[in-house]
Amino acid sequence: MNLLPQLQPLTVILIAFVGAALIAMAGGHRWLREGLSWLASILFFLAVMGLLGAFLAGESVSQSVWEIMPGLTIAFRLEPVGMLFAAMSSTLWVLATPYAIGYMNAKGYSNLGRFFACYAIALGAAAGIAFADNLFTLFVFYEILSVSTYPLVAHSGDERSRKGARTYIALLLATSIGLMLPAMIWVWSAAGTLDFAPGGILDGQVSPWAGALMLMLFMYGAGKAALMPFHRWLPAAMVAPTPVSALLHAVAVVKAGVFVVLKIALYIFGLDYLRELATSDVVLYIAAFTMLAASLVAISRDNLKARLAYSTVSQLSYIVVGAMLAVQLAAIGGGLHMLMHGFGKITLFFCAGAIYVASGKTQVSELDGLGRRMPWTFAAFLVGALCVIGLPPTGGLWSKWHLVMGAWESGHGIIMLAFLLSTLLNIGYLLPPVLRAFLRPLPDGEPAGVREAPWMCVVPLVLTALGTIVLFLGAGPVFRLLETLFLPGA
Repeated sequence: MNLLPQLQPLTVILIAFVGAALIAMAGGHRWLREGLSWLASILFFLAVMGLLGAFLAGESVSQSVWEIMPGLTIAFRLEPVGMLFAAMSSTLWVLATPYAIGYMNAKGYSNLGRFFACYAIALGAAAGIAFADNLFTLFVFYEILSVSTYPLVAHSGDERSRKGARTYIALLLATSIGLMLPAMIWVWSAAGTLDFAPGGILDGQVSPWAGALMLMLFMYGAGKAALMPFHRWLPAAMVAPTPVSALLHAVAVVKAGVFVVLKIALYIFGLDYLRELATSDVVLYIAAFTMLAASLVAISRDNLKARLAYSTVSQLSYIVVGAMLAVQLAAIGGGLHMLMHGFGKITLFFCAGAIYVASGKTQVSELDGLGRRMPWTFAAFLVGALCVIGLPPTGGLWSKWHLVMGAWESGHGIIMLAFLLSTLLNIGYLLPPVLRAFLRPLPDGEPAGVREAPWMCVVPLVLTALGTIVLFLGAGPVFRLLETLFLPGA
């Protein structure tokens, strides 16, 4: 029995958007602004959980909002991958809110009404993407997400931030408008619809060669998935305050990119049709290359946030690989990795921000002995690192296991090797910060004693780290949710 109220998808989205408007109006009234930020995130979470309860109970939830013209409708429908994306985003928003409040106040940032309003808009847009019933609705909210996060990237206001934000928005809009939009128009012309359908809508509507070209347009049109060479927006966005980095890399933006990849693979092309396309292997090997190349760059970066940024580029490609392997196990692994990486990576970014707040240190080479001063933060960093690497007792084990098994099932031995090499590289760039912090002595002159970041920063990172362990112990329901994608009549 679902004890939470079941709202319509648009109402859930409007909770975030109305919350953003109220936060913006609160402006410089700190306690009102922060209270509204808390309230919006909690109400949004409860509303999403209400929809999840209805979906798990077998209810079909759909909503047509506005027919702009025949065939172009803003409409929403619940399905397994979208429900997982929305549940992850809403949960992490609740935890990111106190972290962002603690961090932004500790570092003395201004214009926080605009900051938290844009934060809320971004989560509302992510929900719109998650619930979208057709490509047109998805595209509208995808663009809202890009535009709403631009002020967040540029928030510091210095030239470096503005330059990074320009790179960010230019690449995201160029790929979506220049590649995804033409692909959508082509789909509408060929199939007569933009609606998502289990098993896809293109098989028998376009030739395999036309489908192959469409696939390339969509995969690079989803620029938020950060396939090389259209990945530079992601490291460029590291000029943003750390709560924004956590939002970009774990919750909304990059997860929207790989969600779009999964959604298009499953509901526009279909796995059977994907296997017929000449470019599915091309995208597969580009993603495998991105996975390895970004890991090598991550190892070379001394700046902790830059290291984590390139780690994200690499990890996103795991999900693209899962989609392009075009087998059930790998697709489920991709969906699992969207969730597991979300919890693991937000933990790592939370930790990076807490280290900066408490010590002012941003370089891996500066972390010697800090584990003695910040034991909670670095213990959480270790757990988050294990999740991204894919080791127990964290949920990352299960997503990587299914991805590797999917590669085995599809007969792609070289992809299995790429997963192995990538995992070794993950160890090479994620464990050294922890080892330096716990095993090396503090430099001369550094004060001893525990000195963690403010509790509003530390508690969320501990909770997200614990979340990765909970997902290790309780991954079964998530797997069963994703498995319904492939049930007859799904």
